[in-house]
Amino acid sequence: MKKILLVVTLGLALAGCASTEATDKDAQITQSWSVEKLYTEAQDELNSRNYTRAIKLYELLQSRFPTGIYAQQARLDTAYAYYKDEQPAMALAEVERFEKLYPQSPSLDYALYLKGLILFNEDKSFVNKLAAQDWSDRDPKANREAYAAFAQLVERFPQSRYADDARDRMAKLVDALAGNEMAVARYYMNRGAYLAAINRSQKIIAQFQNTRFVEEALAIMELSYKRIDRPQLAADTRRVLEQNFPQSPYLQQDWKPDMMPWWRYWK
Repeated sequence: MKKILLVVTLGLALAGCASTEATDKDAQITQSWSVEKLYTEAQDELNSRNYTRAIKLYELLQSRFPTGIYAQQARLDTAYAYYKDEQPAMALAEVERFEKLYPQSPSLDYALYLKGLILFNEDKSFVNKLAAQDWSDRDPKANREAYAAFAQLVERFPQSRYADDARDRMAKLVDALAGNEMAVARYYMNRGAYLAAINRSQKIIAQFQNTRFVEEALAIMELSYKRIDRPQLAADTRRVLEQNFPQSPYLQQDWKPDMMPWWRYWK
């Protein structure tokens, strides 16, 4: 066991040394470079997807030229490089530093947009592509934070070139938040907690009226009222379902767990 631990420790130490040597080498090579050349080289590395080296060059630029437009842009580009390198925590930290350091920057709209993208963090895996990615399965906290970032962008910079895309993503996130509530309502239904299922369904109808989950929420409410022997409330709910969704399959049969989307069986 001690030998294994020694090997692991030695490996980490060597990796650290290699990283330090690489950084020192970059510092030596770029010692005489102007801020323009440093930024151009960093951009070339970023565009070539050499994110680690791009980040090192941006950091060198900021340490040597801490003021001016190049320093501002380098911090934003560092955040983007971390984002593309799938290091969201580091990317988010860089964006938040930018917001604090440059609250009046003309690039603040992009910073807010990038912050939203980092939090949005779309999963591009094969299964999610195949299943058309059900965003209701995402962490609701992440959904709310991403929505807040995009909402801030749209509110403060409604004419920004990034505003329309932010609005589209906000619509998807609202749908996802409604889906989170629906997942809880289904959970309660499957366990016979009908009052809790009614409460969740009412929340969907009240707060997420324009989402795809309202129809199912009404069906769950109707069935729940039947199960707790509230026939009048069940009938009232059914009338609302008929008026708003006259072709609903829930008018032909009561809600059942197996009426959920097919891809949930993969989870």
